[in-house]
This record gives sequence, structure tokens and C-alpha cells, in this order.
Amino acid sequence: MSSRVLLEDGAAPRADLAPRDWLEIGLQLLKNGGLRALKLRGLAQALGASTGSFYHHFKDFDGYHAALAGYFVEAHIDPLIVTLSASELPPVERIRAFADHVRDHDMAQLALAMRAWAKSDARVAAAIREHDDTVMAFLVEQLVAHGFAPAEAGIRAYALLAIGLSQVHAAEGIERGVVREGLLTLLCER
Repeated sequence: MSSRVLLEDGAAPRADLAPRDWLEIGLQLLKNGGLRALKLRGLAQALGASTGSFYHHFKDFDGYHAALAGYFVEAHIDPLIVTLSASELPPVERIRAFADHVRDHDMAQLALAMRAWAKSDARVAAAIREHDDTVMAFLVEQLVAHGFAPAEAGIRAYALLAIGLSQVHAAEGIERGVVREGLLTLLCER
């Protein structure tokens, strides 16, 4: 008889998981279901892993929450901004590329879920402040490079960030992409 531990569905637990796998699935569950969805059994099930394998990477669930809060900015926002800042794109096109990436990866929904969680966890609130500071600095830098005065660039950057996090839907008869493009043009062009 085999001594292998089996998951509830009869599969063997995965041994190839890294902390990043647990963090990525945590962000997915958080984005799709909010903090209520962020449970150890759900994480393990989504990864096809045993709950015990979680503890090979994290001391406890509180430590996992702390790691997840920091990972949100470190793994998704920072590399995107570094890549765009180093690109040959003109400043406004960098902002458009940033907005496209956020839209294509549904990052605004994740940021909203993080903001809801931040109301009850100081570590997450600190990660949100870091997120906002990082995004604002990038947007201001691009708008100043495009020719706006720093104060005006700051106001426009704030509006871009606020609009990006809004859940306002375009009025009936107006395509969401048209509204998005119009707002980008309104806030980024001189």
C-alpha cells in the first residue's frame, strides 16, 4: 500500500509550488471574491495542493497575509512601471500602455479588493499607500515629461488614478472603450 498522501479528489499533492504560486492564487481569489474568498482550503484547492504544503512556505496565515499585502505592489505594479519607464514610448503612450495593462489584467478590481481589505488591516493599508504613491509618481513623471507643470500634472494624475479605480459604467449607448479613450485624451493631452 502506498504511503502517499492524497487530496480530497484523490490526486497527489503538488510538491512543485513556490511561495509565488500561493501569492498569485491569493490575489486571484481576493480579486474575484474579496477577503471572504481568501481561505487556506480554497487556496490549496485552487492550486491542487494539500493545506499542509502551505506551511512549507508560510509560518501561518497571518504571515501569508503580510506577504500578500507586499506582493501586490512588488510583483505587479513595480515591474510594470519599470518596464514602461524604460520603454521608448512617448510619455502619454506610456500612460496609455499602463491603462491598457490595468484593463487587460483587471488590476483595478484587485486594487478595489485590496482597498476594502485595507480598512481592517494596517499592513494592507500601507501597501495601498505604496501602490498609490508609486502609480502617482509614474503618472506625474509622464505628464511633466509631456509638458504639464508639476502641480497640474499632480491633479491630472490623481484624476487618472481615481477614474481607474472607479466602478462607474458608461451611459447606455456609449461604448466603455470610447469613454476610456476620451478620458485619457482629456486628462493627458494639452
